[in-house]
Order: sequence, then structure tokens, then C-alpha cells
Amino acid sequence: MASLNDKLIADMKEAMKQKEAGKIRLSTIRLLRAAQKEAEVARTRELDDEEILELAVREVKKRKDAIPEYERAGRPEMIRQLHEEIAVLQTYLPEQIGEDELKRIVYGVIEETCASSAKDMGRVMQALMSRVKGRADGTLVSQLVKEMLK
Repeated sequence: MASLNDKLIADMKEAMKQKEAGKIRLSTIRLLRAAQKEAEVARTRELDDEEILELAVREVKKRKDAIPEYERAGRPEMIRQLHEEIAVLQTYLPEQIGEDELKRIVYGVIEETCASSAKDMGRVMQALMSRVKGRADGTLVSQLVKEMLK
């Protein structure tokens, strides 16, 4: 099976061939590859698939966090572009966990860690995020943990 890096390179080449049709896709892949190269220089080694996945998750989060700012500024074209970029980035993420399944996982981790109050949230989040990394939004996970630890 090809590595995530190989898939990014192949997808970038394909987007280049599509010219205008693949413009957003190409620019988004290039941004992800730039973040990858920057991380590789900082770590003085190539990133593995899991680390590239973390970068993709981080890039999705940046874009989701920027959307409310553009809404307040009345910039619908930027909001549309961010949504398109998020869609491109999500093609490199594993299938997302549904909210019902996520609630079951959160409940299971709370049981395993014997958490009983909000003071235990850090322990629960640490155990939980290693299980759902890249497959669930951290904000949603945090919200569900808070609700269940009330």
C-alpha cells in the first residue's frame, strides 16, 4: 500500500493536470506539503504517515477555526474556499466516527479510567484522543467528555 506521502504527491500531480478544475485541490495539497516539509526540516527526518495525518488534522482545525472570523467579516467567498479546502484535506483523514459511536467510546474510556468528575478530564482526554486520533474532532470529543463528567 502506498504511503500517505506518495498519495499526496500523486494527487498533486493529478490536480496539476486538471488545471482550473483542480485549483483549490492543488493549492490545498501544496499547503499541506509545505507544512510537511517544514516539519521534516525541523525534525531532520521524513515524517511517517501518522505524523502527516496529524498535520492534516491540524490544517482542518485551522480552517474550521477561521470560519467564524470570516463570517463576522462578511466574507462568504472565503468561507466557501475554506469549506472546499476542508473537503480536500478530509480525503486524507480516516473515516470520521459518528457521534453515537463516539459517545460509546467516551463512556467506555470514562469507565476504564474510573473518572468521576471534571478533575479527571485530562486523564480521560489523553486516553481518548489516542483512540480517536484523526477520526473525531477534538472540540466535539472535549464537549462530550465535559457533558458526561458533570
